[in-house]
Amino acid sequence: MARVVVVGAVAAGTSAASQAKRRDPSAEVILLERGEQVSYGACGLPYNIEDPRRSIEDVLVVSAERFREERGIDLRTQHEAIALDTSNKLLRVRDRQRGEEYELGYDKLVLATGASAAQLPLPGSELEGVFQLRTFEDGAAIKGFLAELPRKRAVIVGAGYIGMEMAEALHAHGIALTVLEKAEQVVPGFEPALAELVRAELHAQGVRVETGVELQRIVQAKGGLSVESDRGAFAADLVLISVGVRPNVALAKEAGIRLGKTGAIAVDQEQRTSAPDVFAAGDCAEARHLVTGEPTWVPLGTTANKQGKVAGANAIGAHERFEGIVGTAAFKVFGLEVGRTGLARAELTRAALDAISSTTTHETRGHSYPGNTTVTTLLFAERATGRLLGAQLVGGEGVAGRIDVLATALHAKMTLDQLAALDLAYAPPLAPVWDPLLIAASTAKKELRAAKSR
Repeated sequence: MARVVVVGAVAAGTSAASQAKRRDPSAEVILLERGEQVSYGACGLPYNIEDPRRSIEDVLVVSAERFREERGIDLRTQHEAIALDTSNKLLRVRDRQRGEEYELGYDKLVLATGASAAQLPLPGSELEGVFQLRTFEDGAAIKGFLAELPRKRAVIVGAGYIGMEMAEALHAHGIALTVLEKAEQVVPGFEPALAELVRAELHAQGVRVETGVELQRIVQAKGGLSVESDRGAFAADLVLISVGVRPNVALAKEAGIRLGKTGAIAVDQEQRTSAPDVFAAGDCAEARHLVTGEPTWVPLGTTANKQGKVAGANAIGAHERFEGIVGTAAFKVFGLEVGRTGLARAELTRAALDAISSTTTHETRGHSYPGNTTVTTLLFAERATGRLLGAQLVGGEGVAGRIDVLATALHAKMTLDQLAALDLAYAPPLAPVWDPLLIAASTAKKELRAAKSR
């Protein structure tokens, strides 16, 4: 009987373990998780925190008992893999409850160790009332803190996706908010003009935003905390540090498994690592970018689940492939929906791709239908061929559906001509007769012709 050991039990790990057991019910599948909770929707944490009536357990997808009883998986929570010997196919595991260590052999191993919140070297980060948001335990801690006493002020450090979602969540608690960002704009990676739309929405909701800020320290102050910076001090009852994530690769690196240029674990399209019979999936692993053909690292739950499924199947002897990603992501902040797919300007530069950009703003519904709003669409296209390379959208509605159309176009390697010719739905409550994507593609075609003539 084959033994498959999976390290990590959130998205990729639970998908891998479940797929392995489904493919071969006779296999012994052992799933190790260093935390207490498994299979939770981390992306749902801000929305759970927003609603004090909801239990934090609502973000759990499949309980530990179901993995054990219904799926026949040997799930061991609070068991941490601390060392890996790939030559002898042995893991060193620490039982965190009992304080004991043991060796665990495997036939096939799947590393799904995920990613951790990036640590900001900021004095005072350890103070009570200072949080990060990455794990179930982080979410529970923030929710419990908000429930203890009335909180009037909060500072969010970092204006990325989580920072934006948490701005809305904390605002719902009636908390006065300040967002501090080191970069010169909110949502770094988006074009400045689109980022400015997000900033304007924050301002309209009463959120103070300071960009280009250099933080110095967090100190205990009378009645709470004080975040000190080159712009002065910002008072807070709660501080959320949200400055990105880093792949958890220590176990793999110490075992001699090759890391890729992104710093995540290098894998092939069957999720195999450089070590025999060792696979990796999810936020700890690279993926192939379908626009450039090069390895990339985009930590998202969608990718983690897909890679985990492939790794689990192949650990049982299949030859499934994960073809790659185009980096599609979206989030909501107050009344705005924001999304992107493909390459952004900095990534185009790194890939040495000669591209033109085109930006349009268009109504999202038929002009006579009430409640109309607008969406701003930015397209990047290759100058020589007109091939779509990337897109960014900001609007009041319909962003996710449209960004998915553009992601599909990237998968298909479509040109602006092909994008402009798509047969898209029209109904006044849902979209105008000329959808904003068709307008954007047609405008980009004109700008491409003009660029070529210069």
